[in-house]
Amino acid sequence: MSTSSSPRNGPVIRLLEFFLAVCLIAMVVMVFGNVVLRYGFNSGIVMSEELSRFAFIWLVFVGAVVAMHEGSHLGVDSLVKALPRGGKIACLVASELLILACCAMFFWGTWRQHEVNATTMAQVTGMSMIWVFGMGYFTSLGIALVTLMKLWRLATGQLSDDELIGIHESEEEIVAATAAPAAPTGGRA
Repeated sequence: MSTSSSPRNGPVIRLLEFFLAVCLIAMVVMVFGNVVLRYGFNSGIVMSEELSRFAFIWLVFVGAVVAMHEGSHLGVDSLVKALPRGGKIACLVASELLILACCAMFFWGTWRQHEVNATTMAQVTGMSMIWVFGMGYFTSLGIALVTLMKLWRLATGQLSDDELIGIHESEEEIVAATAAPAAPTGGRA
């Protein structure tokens, strides 16, 4: 669920979305192919399960960055909506600073475990586990970059009042969509 006021998706976000689609397709092909091979031919591709699990992990971690860019993470906005503009700005700054602190801890934790993960190999594929756990680097830096860009837009006055509320409850969008009058269908009601 992307807000209409969010920045346009540039080439980096489109590339990440393409990567997400590739991961999803790869997961479906590997899992479905393995099911067909096991039940139809009593065989299977041994590394299919492990690679599909890795693709799912990459999908989640890259998807978190894309979701942060689109402002589609879960949240509750009922308190922030009731605040005046100054209160909304204070809440946004506090929220973004907490996000940056979490990103720093996530990066630091990934860094502390780097050597262990780099020298541990996956059981089936033999890949270094840093390819899985190293996604913490990408995700922490990606979310931090999106957060810093939002703070920069706030500091330079480029953030609209609607964007001061970082999350919008989905029920509002459902109510707005159902409140629109329906076009006549020509049949009986």
